[in-house]
Amino acid sequence: MPQTEIAWRLRRPPEGFYTSQVEAPGGMPVRTFLPVGYEPNYPYPLLVFFHGHGSNEEQALRLAPRLSRRNYVAIGLRGPRRVHGGRSERPGFAWTTDGECDIQTEDYVVRAIEQTRRNYHIHSERIYLAGICEGAGVAYRLGLTFPDKLAGVISLNGAMPGPGNGRPLFRLPELRRLRAFIGHGYANSVLPLTLARHDYQALYAAGCDVRLQTYPTTHRLHPDMLRDINRWVMEQVVGDDY
Repeated sequence: MPQTEIAWRLRRPPEGFYTSQVEAPGGMPVRTFLPVGYEPNYPYPLLVFFHGHGSNEEQALRLAPRLSRRNYVAIGLRGPRRVHGGRSERPGFAWTTDGECDIQTEDYVVRAIEQTRRNYHIHSERIYLAGICEGAGVAYRLGLTFPDKLAGVISLNGAMPGPGNGRPLFRLPELRRLRAFIGHGYANSVLPLTLARHDYQALYAAGCDVRLQTYPTTHRLHPDMLRDINRWVMEQVVGDDY
């Protein structure tokens, strides 16, 4: 085997989970998932996961290999407020909606994406924010604030922030470039399906390319959500390549 190929194979990191911190005061964590057979010469889509209330970045990122072990680089970020983690013994966290924390979260997300792009080959026009339950509000707010810098927003059993809770103004015509996938359980009593339908109608009226899928579940994630997200993103990746 040529020495150059041996050196390349040694440099290529294996599939799995990696932990780092953003270069910012406080050292907020970034949990990274690398796909099997990571290829440094291929520009990967990046999925940025925002966990639900009482969860954490590690639990959210465990969805990445269930989504696909080959198609994406993914990172999980942590909410700034510590809360009781429920039944789990692991520490739980939450996202906040006050102005100061919104600015800190925005800086955290931007730095985490920049750091990931320095370390791995990420396609600059294929960055998706994926929020679970409470985390969907963060994904929505950032996606609607910076629609020209992102490929899409994914909401799983979540909803847009309400008035007075950091809900962003729609930026037109930039919003027409943003894509959105809304996956919601039709038996969700925590965030009723009517909220997801309202979000769909608002995004559609603004000219956003939005898809709403419902599933036979409550506020828990359904396995078909992950299958449909993978299909939705890869349809865009394949379509953009032709």
